[in-house]
Amino acid sequence: MTSDRTPHKFPRFDTLEEERLHRKQRLAAAFRLFGQFGFDEGVAGHITARDPERLDHFWVNPLGMNFKHISVKDLLLVNDKGEVVEGNWPLNTAAFVIHSQVHSARPDVVAAAHAHSVHGKAWSSLRRPLDPLTQDSCAFYDDHAVFADYTGVVLDLEEGKRIAHALGDHKAVILSNHGLLTVGHSVDEAAWWFITMERTCQAQILAESAGTPVLIDADQAEKTAVQVGNHTSGWLSFQPLYDWIVSQQPDLLDE
Repeated sequence: MTSDRTPHKFPRFDTLEEERLHRKQRLAAAFRLFGQFGFDEGVAGHITARDPERLDHFWVNPLGMNFKHISVKDLLLVNDKGEVVEGNWPLNTAAFVIHSQVHSARPDVVAAAHAHSVHGKAWSSLRRPLDPLTQDSCAFYDDHAVFADYTGVVLDLEEGKRIAHALGDHKAVILSNHGLLTVGHSVDEAAWWFITMERTCQAQILAESAGTPVLIDADQAEKTAVQVGNHTSGWLSFQPLYDWIVSQQPDLLDE
């Protein structure tokens, strides 16, 4: 039996409107997946996608709407002053404070993801980088940082700048006593890095609870990082999840 599905190809767009809709569809799907995986915690957590035309604007989830309910039509467009220019729901102040500074510091970043996932929170309390214990964890080898401070809910722009500075040019940062934040050149990539980083935290917690893990040696970890940690790999890894969630919850595409 053969599949009638076609191989995934990185998208190309004829218009900014097409690109904007694509980003919003991927963003809505990412929220549904985060909800499916239990990454929702009250009103905490946010994923943003830079607008392809207004580069200092980004799309984000409404404050108080469960990830499991978010559709394309619900997304907010926010400007660089923290004003909602499209959408009717309130904005999560922490989302603006963190993401505005990340997007400003990293013009290459299309999307950023942050949530209070269980294993990410647990690992963040150790204030340690992840080790190269598995093939999947090598995606973060020498490509993530630790923001080794905690001063409460992030509501001050200076704190957002400090987080962006800690992130540097990496794909992820562990926010001590808080959770994980990942970025990517696409919504798909940023969302996948978060999903697999959360699982990497879980795997290391399990391994350390069972004994003393044996690390992958540095040369092999570096080689594997190139294979599994590149932008294309991050984008591609998200595609099966996107296909699945759209087939299960097609209303997420409602405009």
